Amino acid sequence: MELKPVDACDVLVLVDNVSDILSTVPDNVTAEIPNVLRAGAQELSGRCLCCAQWGLSLIVSARSGDTQRTMLFDSGPEDYGVDRNSNRLGVDLAVIDAAVFSHGHWDHVGGMIAALRLISDAKSGGTTPIYANRGMFVDRAMQRADGSLLPFAKVPSTEELEAAGGQVSLNDNPQLLLDDLFYLSGEIPRVTSYEKGLLGQVRLAADGSWQPDELILDERFVAVHVRDRGIVVFTACSHAGVVNVLHHAREVFDPVPLYGVMGGFHLSGPYCESIIPQTVEDLRQFDLQIFVPGHCTGWRATHKLVEAFGESRVVPSAVGRRHMFTA
Repeated sequence: MELKPVDACDVLVLVDNVSDILSTVPDNVTAEIPNVLRAGAQELSGRCLCCAQWGLSLIVSARSGDTQRTMLFDSGPEDYGVDRNSNRLGVDLAVIDAAVFSHGHWDHVGGMIAALRLISDAKSGGTTPIYANRGMFVDRAMQRADGSLLPFAKVPSTEELEAAGGQVSLNDNPQLLLDDLFYLSGEIPRVTSYEKGLLGQVRLAADGSWQPDELILDERFVAVHVRDRGIVVFTACSHAGVVNVLHHAREVFDPVPLYGVMGGFHLSGPYCESIIPQTVEDLRQFDLQIFVPGHCTGWRATHKLVEAFGESRVVPSAVGRRHMFTA
């Protein structure tokens, strides 16, 4: 499969954990306030701003010549964030050509029903393709120290998604999407010894028993090839490990270099914080020019990334920001 290079890749952060309206940003990033003012806000107030939520949703547009295609990459944890933030940012949801599930966790796809309904309304009906794999639609829980289970909210079922205006395509294999401007990965190989997934997670098996599910093998990443720059990798939560994600992306796209990575790097929490030093050291081998850590990366890992790679290469994500990657 040959991923077509694009002239520009525009990424709007629709949902993320952090709201940050004051920090300065580099020239290729537009902060939230200019974006809401451009969308029509008449005053600076809480009512005009986006809301931050635990989760992630990106609207990624890729342009090659006269062709532009737009993907919704996850949808955050619930309806409210998608509805409010798309309104405050003046998003034309009618331009969204397809949606992708990164993996089957509520904080990434809990808002997908609302997103599909909003997109359908913006298009005056019709359906939106949704790309997912079969492993995403399972019941999951965390096993507590005492052995009891804390269930996760169920992700929307295929029937619910289609009733809301989605057209679900289930495929476990890597795919090129939307005129070959986007790459959706298959299963991510686990090659490092220290990236162990989400410790304590279990899933409900067909026989009714709860089975270990720490590796979250249904997780996927999306990639775009920016002409003369390289591959930008969008990783929603990096349960596979951000180093494993980048190992796989480098293998898939060789000899095209990796240019940047954006999303959740899964480096917060007791175990994941312990592997920050090794992760940061191993990230050096990819010679990335841009890191956009968000969601589950955590402040400790973000601090170490800035310490290792500098503010010119590390730009923390925040809701309402727009990132532009150009040839």
